[in-house]
Amino acid sequence: MKYYAVIDTNVLVSAMLKWDSVPGNVVELAFSGTIIPLFNDQIMKEYRNVLSRPKFHLTDDIIRSVVDEIERLGIYVDAKKLELVLPDPKDLVFYEIVMEERKSEEAYLVTGNIKHFPVKPYVVTPRQMMDIILKNTDV
Repeated sequence: MKYYAVIDTNVLVSAMLKWDSVPGNVVELAFSGTIIPLFNDQIMKEYRNVLSRPKFHLTDDIIRSVVDEIERLGIYVDAKKLELVLPDPKDLVFYEIVMEERKSEEAYLVTGNIKHFPVKPYVVTPRQMMDIILKNTDV
């Protein structure tokens, strides 16, 4: 089964800083094809900018390979602007993408800052995303 998901930048950063973690598992599932990442140019730019911050100590090669892989495996979504006020206006693009994709597919927004978004069953933490996938997997 495939899961469509917008991966918030905080989840990607957490995964890069500690691969052996729940956010790391989410990104790993995106790299393996279980999760299909959803993005647009603004999200890809944010990924690059945030991962490039000196405090994270990530090399340009690592950043490029991770972001390029998300872009290669994911789906570009051209989302409509929403009239919605969020605690952090930069988060709006992530919500717009998930709402656009939900018009045609079941899609999730995976974030570590769940309080920054409307309370919806498709706005989930990395742990909740893993639980959804595990619940639907024959083990």
